[in-house]
Amino acid sequence: MKAFADLYSELDETTRTSEKVAALVRYFRSAPSADAAWAVYFLIGRKPKQVVPTRKLVQWAIEVAGLPEWLFDESYDAVGDLAETIALVLPPAERSSDLPLRHWVEEVLLPLRRLPELEQRAALLDAWATMDRRQQFVWNKLITGAFRVGVSQLLVTRALAEAGGLEQSAVAHRLMGDWEPTPAFFEGLLAAGAGHPNVSRPYPFFLAHALDGEPADLGSISDWQAEWKWDGIRSQLIRRAGQTFLWSRGEELVTDRYPELRAVGDLLPDGTVIDGEILPWGAGGVMPFAQLQRRIGRKTPGKKLLAEVPVAILAYDLLEDGGADIRGLPLEARRARLKEIVARVAADPLKLSPVIVAESWDDLARLRAQSRSRNVEGLMLKRRGSPYRVGRVRGDWWKWKIEPYTIDAVLIFAQRGNGKRASLYTDYTFGLWESGRLMPVAKAYSGLTDEEIRQVDAFVRRNTMERFGPVRGVKPELVFELGFEGIQRSSRHKSGVAVRFPRMLRWRTDKKAEEADTLDALRALLPPAPVTSAQSATAS
Repeated sequence: MKAFADLYSELDETTRTSEKVAALVRYFRSAPSADAAWAVYFLIGRKPKQVVPTRKLVQWAIEVAGLPEWLFDESYDAVGDLAETIALVLPPAERSSDLPLRHWVEEVLLPLRRLPELEQRAALLDAWATMDRRQQFVWNKLITGAFRVGVSQLLVTRALAEAGGLEQSAVAHRLMGDWEPTPAFFEGLLAAGAGHPNVSRPYPFFLAHALDGEPADLGSISDWQAEWKWDGIRSQLIRRAGQTFLWSRGEELVTDRYPELRAVGDLLPDGTVIDGEILPWGAGGVMPFAQLQRRIGRKTPGKKLLAEVPVAILAYDLLEDGGADIRGLPLEARRARLKEIVARVAADPLKLSPVIVAESWDDLARLRAQSRSRNVEGLMLKRRGSPYRVGRVRGDWWKWKIEPYTIDAVLIFAQRGNGKRASLYTDYTFGLWESGRLMPVAKAYSGLTDEEIRQVDAFVRRNTMERFGPVRGVKPELVFELGFEGIQRSSRHKSGVAVRFPRMLRWRTDKKAEEADTLDALRALLPPAPVTSAQSATAS
């Protein structure tokens, strides 16, 4: 645990990628396999379900620290991070533990869920009394499920590859899918050769960068394959060893949630992995994403829902064919094989994502302008001849999305952020005018520069009008342009509408609050009715 806490500090105290990688490599090379497996698990963002309710954790920390509740609340308000607040108010540890990370996770943290409350309390108090301040902080992060440190999965993968002398793509593949953080897993992760077999394991997804210039800057349109950018759930449909698996990009196994796609998978040749998009697809073609949301999270959808929101998988790449990894083949070769498989299976829920025919970039831009009417987000541009890469790599795949919807809204509530932003007000709620008052319509926390965040934070502190726990109601003066990808009617929101992926595009210092948009202006953006298929005479 001491070594893991030291690693956390090293990663947290530097912004240099090379230093982060070096710290990770040192840890992976020196830590016991049982500890290293759990370290990988937490570092790439996985976490067990919260084992102790937050209110109990706070109550026990207050009792041990001997603080009045109001003082703890004030301390939490000043620090902004629960795990750090608890570590700061606890008395100094009676002793320091050399017990390994594996012990604390497997023999203390995970069993907590099954213990009666008094035994939970005793176990936690004993842990706090055994750890120094740094260990307490990291331990509290694990207990609360809020463990985050400044490394991405890509950075962890890079360090593991360096520690084991392996190709980064091989390590990335081994980290995919469902696995348990055991010594055997970690040893297989860094082993030469194929490692431990797992028939269900998906491949790392190839992700596109947003096009940051004009498409003509990419060169001749003949060098590029254009497809619609579908608005669904990125997924891989796998058929191996007589079994079917459907994985989401979030590495969630969702096979049972989409029985129509599981049935399609059963028809695929053994040793096939298809990359595509799960979409709500009715008799008229693709339906709005809001329809798919009705099925997301439903582990066993009923007959009525299956009938109202049937789904399809739009296949746009083939990653494995006949059990062979073909990601290194050119795009055209992979697509040719994919086309053959889709035609051979001939099942309605499996569709080939169409290639869009256009003679020039201007022609393609005109088709892109039709995106919203087709229920797509824009276009994907893929370099002909490109391999299927790992992660977000610039150069071969670009997403050319349509411009977002925009509104000018007023900041009305603010809350502190997490991690390095825990001491700053960075999570905002925005409102639009209706009948002379501001109605909350969206929450956003991204889009501002560090300097703008500091300025807004100072404004919130000076202009707090109400307090609702950690939330501050502020004087309605600041106006921001918000961008969002979609809008739908919603009975769960007071405004009657919900927006998708809201973010701040710019701070409208040139506008006064009374000049912000109305709720009616937002409602005017609602689509009149579901529209028909994105497949048309322009696609082949």
